[in-house]
Amino acid sequence: MTSLLQATSQWTLTAVPYGTVDARALTRALHQEQLATYGSADDLEATDCAEFDAPHGQFLLARLGDGPALACGGWRTLSPSRAEIKRMYVAPAARGQGLGRRILAALEQDLLGRGHIEVLLETGVHNIAALALYAAFGYAPVRSYVPGRNPDINRALKKAVLQPVAPHPLTGLPT
Repeated sequence: MTSLLQATSQWTLTAVPYGTVDARALTRALHQEQLATYGSADDLEATDCAEFDAPHGQFLLARLGDGPALACGGWRTLSPSRAEIKRMYVAPAARGQGLGRRILAALEQDLLGRGHIEVLLETGVHNIAALALYAAFGYAPVRSYVPGRNPDINRALKKAVLQPVAPHPLTGLPT
């Protein structure tokens, strides 16, 4: 049997509707982990599944071969100029495989050219791995963009979105 460590190249990322059984199972696991760590968490039912539908969002699942989905993450539009990374989660059995990094990179790639000039996200103060991942990707701390957040628990982060440079129509060179 192939171990998770030996199979990192066999991981696949797939865009799925947020309301799928696999997406809901992973977001419920995230919710339970947040409750256990912080004593509270956002109500999953308050999120409209359509918020992650293209072209205004995307939700990704990671799985090893044809096995169960073990990681997820998505982005959704907050305003014409702002997007939010949301529901990033890697199941404990799959941690340490770089899945969070792969999902975040894929989400950022999908955001390019969509008109957003910044991407925001939140994580918990005790989620050291997530905080390190986001810092490595260039996210910087900001004041909370969600009303009523507890600054002793929540960390809001922001990153400027690098838009692709359009080629000049005659020369093909970047403008």
